[in-house]
Amino acid sequence: MGSVTGFYHGGVTVSDMDRALEFYRDGLGLEVEFDKELDGPYLPVVLNLDFSYLRAAYLRIPGGGFVELLEYHGIETMPAASRPCDYGAGHICFFVEGIDEVYARLTSMGYRARAKGITDITEGPNQGARSLYMLDPDGYRVELLQKRPEG
Repeated sequence: MGSVTGFYHGGVTVSDMDRALEFYRDGLGLEVEFDKELDGPYLPVVLNLDFSYLRAAYLRIPGGGFVELLEYHGIETMPAASRPCDYGAGHICFFVEGIDEVYARLTSMGYRARAKGITDITEGPNQGARSLYMLDPDGYRVELLQKRPEG
């Protein structure tokens, strides 16, 4: 019987790779594993899209896996705007240390949070943790979660 054996990557389509890298690499500090143009003949088949090529960047997540950023070329693109409550909407969550510093760095770079800053989680399985949803350059939600203090 088939089964899931691990996590590889989560993908985010971006309108401008260089702008996206400023957020994910420079703002969040993720390390770029590779950044290159892909034009393999299997891509339009597996994606069922007619495009020229795509630029893909893989950014390593500490602890395992990657964020895959994709910028499509040779096809009309549109923003996929949605609210967190709209089905089909998505987000990615990263554990962070020093959430105040990460928030300050991102906002000083011109990025904004979905709410008015960092929220203390007061109940549930993450009680004692702190959370924040930042918006990447295309408005994709990136949750930052600082684990509750041990003890």
